[in-house]
Amino acid sequence: MDETLQKSFIAGVERVAAWADLLDSINVFPVADGDTGRNLFISLTPLLAVHQEKAAVIHRLLLSARGNSGNIASRFFSAFYQIDSLQNLHSGAREGRDRAWKAVADPRPGTMLSLFDTLVDSLPSSAAAFDQKAVNALISDLEKSVHDTCEMLPKLKKAGVVDAGALGMYIFFEGFFYSIAGGLQEFRPITELFKNRLNISSAFQEEAETGYCVDFVIQANNLSEEKLANITREQESVIVIPDGDFYKFHLHTDDREKIRGEAAKFGSMVNWEDDNLSQQINELRNTKALSELHIMTDAAGSLTRADAKNYGMTLLHSYINLGDKCLPETHFHPGELYDSMRRGIKVSTSQASIFERHQFYESVLDRFKKVLYLCVGSIYTGNYATAVEWKKKHDLQNRFVVIDTGAASGRLATIALAANRYLMETQDMEKTVAFATRTLRTCEEYVFLDKLEYLAAGGRLSKTSAFFGDMLKMKPVVSPQPEGAKKVGVVRNGKDQIKMARERLAASLAREEKAMIMLEYSDNFDLVNGKIRSLIAADFPQAEIIIQPLSLTSGAHMGPGTWAIAFLPEAGAL
Repeated sequence: MDETLQKSFIAGVERVAAWADLLDSINVFPVADGDTGRNLFISLTPLLAVHQEKAAVIHRLLLSARGNSGNIASRFFSAFYQIDSLQNLHSGAREGRDRAWKAVADPRPGTMLSLFDTLVDSLPSSAAAFDQKAVNALISDLEKSVHDTCEMLPKLKKAGVVDAGALGMYIFFEGFFYSIAGGLQEFRPITELFKNRLNISSAFQEEAETGYCVDFVIQANNLSEEKLANITREQESVIVIPDGDFYKFHLHTDDREKIRGEAAKFGSMVNWEDDNLSQQINELRNTKALSELHIMTDAAGSLTRADAKNYGMTLLHSYINLGDKCLPETHFHPGELYDSMRRGIKVSTSQASIFERHQFYESVLDRFKKVLYLCVGSIYTGNYATAVEWKKKHDLQNRFVVIDTGAASGRLATIALAANRYLMETQDMEKTVAFATRTLRTCEEYVFLDKLEYLAAGGRLSKTSAFFGDMLKMKPVVSPQPEGAKKVGVVRNGKDQIKMARERLAASLAREEKAMIMLEYSDNFDLVNGKIRSLIAADFPQAEIIIQPLSLTSGAHMGPGTWAIAFLPEAGAL
């Protein structure tokens, strides 16, 4: 694959990343479960690995695919990703379109399948004719195809929105083809292109659903049509994708254990993912109306994707790299990370590309009147400098406020949560900026490491120091500061860790203070949510105690067994 195509695939995926939240918010077909953006982005992340063998990338597409949209898209890209030059664009799109239609048990026009049809019909058959004019015409045709979905499916028409999957693919192809044409600087705002079709009508109500949305892969030899039918019989939204000895299944079922047991009869389970449909539908139904004022922060803070959705915030990705797998930390399974680290598997972290970060800035400013970006400390990443540089060129109306918090992990999360609450209460961005600035001086965090070896593995400590530290059972305590992670003490055991945490809290908080206290866990949820939480609650009965998973960016460097405490005094929380 030539370099132009490599860059174009990456641009497409990173565009989807920036608009995933919007796609979730309009996802009503086939079920209003609000996860199309997540599913598409997770499913397409293997396309970022453009330097790996194509066969490996395509196999990873199979393993990663989630939901109806993700599985259909992965089937399309199993062919389209095999193109090696612009000469193959049309044939690759045609083969991908055919595979996508065949993968679905009940294919429906008005979804991304129709967009694939439009793509094939509109793509020039010859690369020689593929110039800027042709790209503009193609994108215009794809735009119309997305608009048409609202009229083609009764459910979408009733909800007053376009199909989320089709829009997601439009966003991908806009990035992909404009990258080919060399025009990645500016994109037309999605909110203008599809105005009045990006908010679910208040009159729309999804019928109650039970059961689960299930994705799983089994490895087996030559499953017959009869055996496949035994697994999928009487289930809904069925997609089956064969790939050699691997078979990918997507379906909706009321009995996930029955499906799992039936699948196990015919092969070994490679992976399994499921979502509770009733829970997802209720979450989408109860989503608060968007404010014109918005807060964005980095996923390097100890906030999950579910938190961001619940509080109405945007998280800017950082990535976890484990073997040939690379995912945003908010989409990575903590258990998989920590188990791998205990087995000695090398883990690393990386930042989103500058292009992806720019797309996030554009996305939030397209959707909100004013945005406060509480950025992870500039000592830890280049996110602050990237945002400030972009702001100089693109934010002439000063709608994008960027603050270098000097924080990471729980301290960043606590500051962001407090600021978000303040903004929701006051609806005043100027006051919120002043409030957030004050919290930077009063919010503290202490991180308790179990072993030094993981810091050594990441190059943050010499292996000799780590060996002797672990041998002597030394457990360091660090505090993330604007100038970097500062070592504030060393203790001998877990009991001393808890003692030190309580002492630090007592030094900064009054017993009856209504502080915000965040307890963070790695692979030790029971300890943190049990013994530690009980002791802290007894010490500070009026405090709000929040239990959060430690940011995986921090966890990847500090390792399993780590836990932390961040807190904001009452004065900062008012």
